[in-house]
Amino acid sequence: MPTSAVPTRSELIEHLIRTRIAGDVATPRENNLSHYRELANGNRYYWLGLEFGERWADEQDVLAVMAERCGVDEDPGHRRGQDTIDPELTVDGLERAARLLRKAVLGRQRVLVATGHPGGLLDVHARTAAALQAAGCELIRVPLGLTADEGVVAQLAGVAMYERGATLWHTHSPQPMAEILDALPREGAGLPDLVVADHGWAGYAAEQGINTIGYADCNDPALFLAEAEGTLSVCVPLDDHVANPRYYEPMTAYLLEAAGLPHPG
Repeated sequence: MPTSAVPTRSELIEHLIRTRIAGDVATPRENNLSHYRELANGNRYYWLGLEFGERWADEQDVLAVMAERCGVDEDPGHRRGQDTIDPELTVDGLERAARLLRKAVLGRQRVLVATGHPGGLLDVHARTAAALQAAGCELIRVPLGLTADEGVVAQLAGVAMYERGATLWHTHSPQPMAEILDALPREGAGLPDLVVADHGWAGYAAEQGINTIGYADCNDPALFLAEAEGTLSVCVPLDDHVANPRYYEPMTAYLLEAAGLPHPG
């Protein structure tokens, strides 16, 4: 499939499975379960900026949500080896996200796009940001000089990211998003109407009551739990760092087409 073409739903599902964005993914079962356990045990690193209290203190409850909303194996006895993401759920999530993007355009909303996974999802977010801006949304400009976690908050191609030592870093931390949302009112700017992000960037924004679309891997349960609770607007399940970032291009084209947004053709 040409990466610029807009696939049908069935073509996209085949592509997701072939490239391991969904289907039999690279993240092993034991890694998934260890993350579910850490979240249930109250390790805030795995809460991604959300506040769960004691609501998810049972690892089996977390697994049940992940089976329902992400498509991992529901069997608690499956402890090692292959795990899965249901590609139908991935596309369902993209279609729900598209409805929010379309609403943002109709309302000329102010949108903040951010990623903690610049090595995998940067192009997905950059294309989404460009399409929203071309359709009339206001892309929020991140105030200059923000620091977090011994690095800086940068913005490239309309996407906020974490930079440290002249390098863009993979981060689960909610702190960069916290710095942005704290700074915007000080700069005389309002908070975003919509956030499109992942990891702690999405979790923190959703916890502040902002409509948020979040991409999440099967070992990042917090965003799925937040969607189940109604805190996060949409969670799209996918492997967030496959072998080649260009594999995400048909998925992005499908998202933008479903939202009625311009996209490279």
